[in-house]
Amino acid sequence: MDVKLLFVTCVHSDFVICDFSIQVHPLSFKSRACGIIRPVSIEVHLMDERIVSPRRKAEEIVLDSSLRPRRLSEYIGQDRIKENLSICVAAAQERGDPLDHVLLHGPPGLGKTTLAHVIANEMEVSIKVTSGPAIERPGDLAAILTNLHKGDVLFVDEVHRLGHPVEEILYPAMEDFALDIVIGKGPSARSIRLKVPPFTIIGATTRIALMTSPLRDRFGMVYRLDFYALPAMEAIVRRSARILGIPIDSGGTQAIARRARGTPRVANRLLKRVRDYAQVRAGGTITEQVAQQALSLLEVDRLGLDNVDRKVLRTIIEKFGGGPVGLETIAAALSEEADTIMDVYEPYLLQLGFLERTPRGRVATPHAYKHLGLPYVQGPEQPTLI
Repeated sequence: MDVKLLFVTCVHSDFVICDFSIQVHPLSFKSRACGIIRPVSIEVHLMDERIVSPRRKAEEIVLDSSLRPRRLSEYIGQDRIKENLSICVAAAQERGDPLDHVLLHGPPGLGKTTLAHVIANEMEVSIKVTSGPAIERPGDLAAILTNLHKGDVLFVDEVHRLGHPVEEILYPAMEDFALDIVIGKGPSARSIRLKVPPFTIIGATTRIALMTSPLRDRFGMVYRLDFYALPAMEAIVRRSARILGIPIDSGGTQAIARRARGTPRVANRLLKRVRDYAQVRAGGTITEQVAQQALSLLEVDRLGLDNVDRKVLRTIIEKFGGGPVGLETIAAALSEEADTIMDVYEPYLLQLGFLERTPRGRVATPHAYKHLGLPYVQGPEQPTLI
C-alpha cells in the first residue's frame, strides 16, 4: 500500500522536511527510491516556544536565509574572528589550497551557521550542510566525502554529536584526505584506502566540552562566538529592517536591540513581532513607543527577560527566601525539568548577575530584587568551620 507522508525531523535547532512516497510495512518503512528496508525509530523533540529562545524555530528557516550576510564585509560583530578569518582566507586563496578546518562554538543564535556560509562564499566554493545526528554510520560519511570537489566546505552542525565509529573514519579524512574502509568480515576482511579531494570541514557546536579531544585537536582554527554588544545589535536590527522593508526609527531600533539578549536570532524574531504590532495598531512604522508597547504585550522587559525568567527569580525569592536552594527543588516548584532550567533559563540570568551558583544551591542577587521591584532581604549566612 502506497501512502503519501510528510516527515518533519527536528534535531535541536534544525528541521529537515522530507516529502516522498513509501510502502507501509508493520515493522519497517521501504523507500521506493532506494529500496532499503530499515526499522522505524521516531524521536520527537519539543521546541522551546519562548520568544526570547535562541533556538531556531521551523518558520524561521526561510527568513533566516534571506537575512544572512553573504560576505565578511556584511557580517556584523565578532570583529576579532572576522579579521583572523579574512587573513586565513586570503592566504589560502593565494596558495591555491583549501582553508584549514574550522571549529565554531558558542551559545545558539549567534551566527555559527551564517559564518560557515560566509566562509564558503569568501573561498568561492560550494558548501554541503549536514549535522552530527544525521550521520549515523561510517558509510553515510563516506558517501558525503566522496561527492565533494576540491576545496569544498562540509559544514557539520552539532559536531559534538557525531558517533564514535564516524569519528574514526573522519580522522584520516581530515588529516590525509583519505578514507580507510574495511571490506568483508573475518579472516577474509581487507582494508583499502580511498583518496578524497582536499576539502574543509567547518564544525559548529554549542557544547564544545562534549567533543572528544582527538576530534577537537584536528581543527586548525577554533573560534568562540560571544554575545553581541548593544551597538552591534542595533546595526543588526537596522540591517534586518532594511532588508524586510520595515520603517523604523533610532528609538525603535534601540528598544528592540536592548531586549535581544545579545543574540541576533532573538533580535530578528522580536523585530518581526513588533512589525506585526506596528502594522495593525500603529500605521506600520516602528517608533520607540510602538516598540515598547509591542514588547510589553509580549511580556519582554527592558533587559530581555520574559515571563518564565521572572517566574524563576520570583520562585527563588518568594518561596525560598532568595536561596540558597537546590536546582531540583526549583524544578519541582516550577513543574519543570532540572536540565531545562540549567541549560535554557539560567545562562542569561547568570550573565546578568541575577543568579549565583553556590555549593549550597542557587541564590538570587540584589540585582534580581531591584529588577523585580522587591525589597532585598539578606538570606541566611553559610556557617563557617572553626
